[in-house]
Amino acid sequence: MAGDIILRTQKLTREFKGFVAVEDVDLSIRRGTIHALIGPNGAGKTTCFNLLTKFLAPTRGQIFYKDRDITAAQPAAVARMGLVRSFQISAVFPHLTALENVRVALQRERGESFDFWRSRRVLAQWNDRAAALLDEVGLTEFAQTPAVNMPYGRKRALEIATTLALEPEMMLLDEPMAGMGHEDIDRVAALIKKIAAQRTILMVEHNLSVVANLSDRITVLTRGRILAEGDYATVSSDPRVQQAYMGSGH
Repeated sequence: MAGDIILRTQKLTREFKGFVAVEDVDLSIRRGTIHALIGPNGAGKTTCFNLLTKFLAPTRGQIFYKDRDITAAQPAAVARMGLVRSFQISAVFPHLTALENVRVALQRERGESFDFWRSRRVLAQWNDRAAALLDEVGLTEFAQTPAVNMPYGRKRALEIATTLALEPEMMLLDEPMAGMGHEDIDRVAALIKKIAAQRTILMVEHNLSVVANLSDRITVLTRGRILAEGDYATVSSDPRVQQAYMGSGH
């Protein structure tokens, strides 16, 4: 079954001046699944995400992506391999339209500098693909809308579109539902389910109803260590999880 594992860690540990934020974490993310990382505040979820996407270096331990050791790889190199992170705070250009935002992301395929100063004719070659990505995330009607004028939930969908422009094989979503109302949550949850049909997704998420509805597998962290793992029914019925997480008001 090893070939089914797209991302795994061995004894992944990160210390900050004597404080152990992540300790001996062994993760195995199965290809083609939605895997959630949950836990109370301070459990080490964000630190773990930063380690996986190479924004932090581990104190010790190893990270393997598609059986390749990426422990020492740079963030850009990991992204080129198909492991792409979408940030908790919406990372789009506020004064560019939705179409322009996706078009900028698509220029990565050229391996050249971004073409902010290029002619419209040069940039137009990306329009069809950008429009297709907007359609995939349900944003066709917002193509000509500056990102700053888009509703919050639609901005998050735009961020997912710009992430999809990088053609990820695996997406890491950092609290994709943060700050959303029910309508936006339902829309973005449906979008995540849709894009997961052809990709692997690992997400940090506080909203337990989202986790319950979307996730194939859940890893519960507390105090930097794995407390429990399994499907939602398994982890939600675990007394240790109920004490550490469910009973903490999250």
